[in-house]
Amino acid sequence: MTRFTTSADGTDIAYSVTGSGPALILVDGAMCHRMFGPSTELASVLDKNFTVYTYDRRGRGETGDGATPWSLEREIEDIDALIKEAGGSAFAFGVSSGAVLAMEAASRLPGISRLAIYEAPYVVDDTFKPRPADIVQQMNDLLARDDRSGMLSAFMKIVGAPAIGIAMMKLMPWWRKLKPVAHTLPWDLTILGEDGRGEKLPTDRWHVKVPTLAMDGGKSPQYLRNAMRNVAEVAGKDVEYRTLPGQTHMYKSSVMAPALVEFFSRAQRTAGPIA
Repeated sequence: MTRFTTSADGTDIAYSVTGSGPALILVDGAMCHRMFGPSTELASVLDKNFTVYTYDRRGRGETGDGATPWSLEREIEDIDALIKEAGGSAFAFGVSSGAVLAMEAASRLPGISRLAIYEAPYVVDDTFKPRPADIVQQMNDLLARDDRSGMLSAFMKIVGAPAIGIAMMKLMPWWRKLKPVAHTLPWDLTILGEDGRGEKLPTDRWHVKVPTLAMDGGKSPQYLRNAMRNVAEVAGKDVEYRTLPGQTHMYKSSVMAPALVEFFSRAQRTAGPIA
């Protein structure tokens, strides 16, 4: 069942809740939402241990584009609204660009008590071609021409899909499902910021003060694994880095869930007695 909470600017954020236990918010990556992407399946595995909140980020699913123009700050306020629904405190797990959004939120919101992230899509060395410096402008120019298929093609190209692969993707039914949310691609690329274009991330990029688990997949491209090592070095003072054997950027819930359960359950074991 879809529920709604109101963000600070008046935008109604669509979300679902399942399970029982400590609150856990799942933050999707580019173009994903509750009806398209890995979060709903992952929630169905995690809800044995947590009260899991999945939500549609702005411009996706049942959440509108927003009552005010998009900004990173508005997306952080959306997460804050969910934390309030959860009672004022929650764990968070972010994937891909959602990992970056989750780190930004954890750097600013006291309600996130523990954070896990998976494969923030930075390029921090010469193992992969860096994103073009004007990629956001390129996307906005395509959007101005209502060329949503072109936006998807450009995005797939920068993440490494070959031309023949992109041509085949266009024939798949899910390509049509992605076109309605293509306008959110400039937003996710903006969240990634000016960093990570072939150089190491600055040491003051984030100020996450809570225990953090930074993960990548053992079969993921080397550039993503190098990026997550670098993220783990600069995200905060209490960051654990882990590789999930056999996983790619499209992880399996059956593998991800145990890692998250183990990490987040530590908070319960180390909380100590209640006064």
